[in-house]
Amino acid sequence: MPPVTTLELLATPAGVSGVRRALRPYGTDVQLCASELVTNVVRHVGEAVPVTVRVWREEGGRIRLGVSDPDPRVLPVLVAGVGTEAESGRGLALVDALAVRWGVEQEPGRKTVWCELFTETETETETHADADAGIDTRTSRTPERSGRRRPSAGALGHSSARS
Repeated sequence: MPPVTTLELLATPAGVSGVRRALRPYGTDVQLCASELVTNVVRHVGEAVPVTVRVWREEGGRIRLGVSDPDPRVLPVLVAGVGTEAESGRGLALVDALAVRWGVEQEPGRKTVWCELFTETETETETHADADAGIDTRTSRTPERSGRRRPSAGALGHSSARS
């Protein structure tokens, strides 16, 4: 996995799939969150807006993803209770469900929506180390978001859902 990946692109629907391909080494959760955040730029800031996507490993082994765009006024809003018939509004809920934590950094002339995620490799390694040490891994030791220690396979419809 590269230490830092930086992608500079124009926010377009085709660009979203390119971001997913470029971030494949980071795993499904990172790809999915990046897709949602870039799609939000397309929908709410505008198509063909310049975007910077950065991914790197934080201290403690988390992966941090940041998507920057040039409009600090258009902020993401987590919509509660999106109806089953709604065609949109679930992107940030998905990021919220997958990430350990997420937020927004505003600067003059730009904003960055970021999230931190555990990687599947890290989680598996920690799970084995915890089991060897006699630690019950069914509960999280992460204070920000309890229960967010397992890979997101369940969110994608796979059988090995997080607990």
